[in-house]
Amino acid sequence: MTPRKEKNLQMPVVQEALTITHPHAAGIDVHSRKHWVAVPPDHVPTPSADAAKDLPYVRQFDTYTADLEMLADWLQQCGITTVAMESTGIYWIALFELLERRGFEVFLVDPRQTKHAPGRPKTDRLDCQWIQRLHSFGLLTASFRPEDQVVVLRSYLRQRQMLISHAGQHIQHMQKALELMNVKLTEVVNDVTGMTGMAIIKDILAGQRDPLKLAKHRDCRCRRTEAEIARALHGNWRDEHLFALQQALELYEFYKRQLAVCDERLAAYLKTFDDRSDGKPLPAKRRLNPRQANMPAFDARTGLYRLAGVDLTVVEGISERTALVILSEIGRDMSKFPTAKHFVSWLGLCPQHQSSAGKIRSRHIRRGTNRAALAFRLAAQGCHHAKTAIGAFYRRIQARAGGPKAVVATARKIAERVYRLLKYGKEYVRQGADEYETTYRLRLVKGLARKAEELGYKLCPVT
Repeated sequence: MTPRKEKNLQMPVVQEALTITHPHAAGIDVHSRKHWVAVPPDHVPTPSADAAKDLPYVRQFDTYTADLEMLADWLQQCGITTVAMESTGIYWIALFELLERRGFEVFLVDPRQTKHAPGRPKTDRLDCQWIQRLHSFGLLTASFRPEDQVVVLRSYLRQRQMLISHAGQHIQHMQKALELMNVKLTEVVNDVTGMTGMAIIKDILAGQRDPLKLAKHRDCRCRRTEAEIARALHGNWRDEHLFALQQALELYEFYKRQLAVCDERLAAYLKTFDDRSDGKPLPAKRRLNPRQANMPAFDARTGLYRLAGVDLTVVEGISERTALVILSEIGRDMSKFPTAKHFVSWLGLCPQHQSSAGKIRSRHIRRGTNRAALAFRLAAQGCHHAKTAIGAFYRRIQARAGGPKAVVATARKIAERVYRLLKYGKEYVRQGADEYETTYRLRLVKGLARKAEELGYKLCPVT
């Protein structure tokens, strides 16, 4: 097998010594009950009784709001302008928001950055000093966090997704109660929460036990006949299982009502964003997709078009719900990502290439639970049978490397298109599958001709 040619990457010959890039930097070790704070030794105005032993530049504060205000006051007295902290659970959020309101430049740092640096001590008192030292030398990179208005939108959407998840658990509880009664409703109805399934369940809880009368609730679009449905509705009707079914139904309907309230709040909040569409009309949909489960109950496409200035649903595989997730996670400002490669790297949709001695040791993608990356993966899965260039690309990668790698590779393609749409705002041109196959064939022939020429041969077409 011919070895791959490695890129000619050269390190700079002259290596500069470490210099202090943030002279007024502080480091904070975040916990649920205490926060340890370290500032440069020459920035402490007067020693405090709360300071650590022989270390007036290290202090600990409680996590109550009054103590956080005291922490910010002390940092201002010390002349601190920038602060670095690790993202520990959700305990950093209140402190992060308070420090931003007080005018500090706050760096939210991935714990892996401080963990992998050699020589790290491991106590709470020393951790904050270590973070402060790395930050003062500019060795820490701030994690991506969208603007505050997008953060609020993201919170509403994550609450919506949590309600959907909880509602789904109670659907499983209903299915379990039906199975315990040997009522095979799930065998004859695709969705027990559809019109047919919900009507039958509510009639069962109302006291109806006749299978023929229960089967009368069959919707005209149901594939099974009334006789087939009636045959599946014979059960033992034990009281404890009926009680479990009743409670599961009530909880499911409660979460659906909460979901409707959340959709109203989302629709109202989307209107608070400034209009970036410049008065341009929303492009018409190419085709009407069938109504999907848990879709927003409002016109999310129009609100997102006003927010971003472009319509993300024109990209293959992206629905209104997917576009809502993507924009709530990454926002509309792509200036924090210099190139599309930086963007897909942050998403974790590109392999981490590790090679040594001319051999590839690993090319796994980075582990993580990036919600935007998950949305792009779901969009990629929907392109399996698409008659477009994205669909043809998915099928080509799937035939060569399998389904999981095809999903990641296609998700990266979609993410790059979304990046260019948000950054440049140009009209999206969808390429067909036939055009893609022709372009790919020409590129393949060109590569084969180049290899043949390197070996001293000439590639000629068969006439």
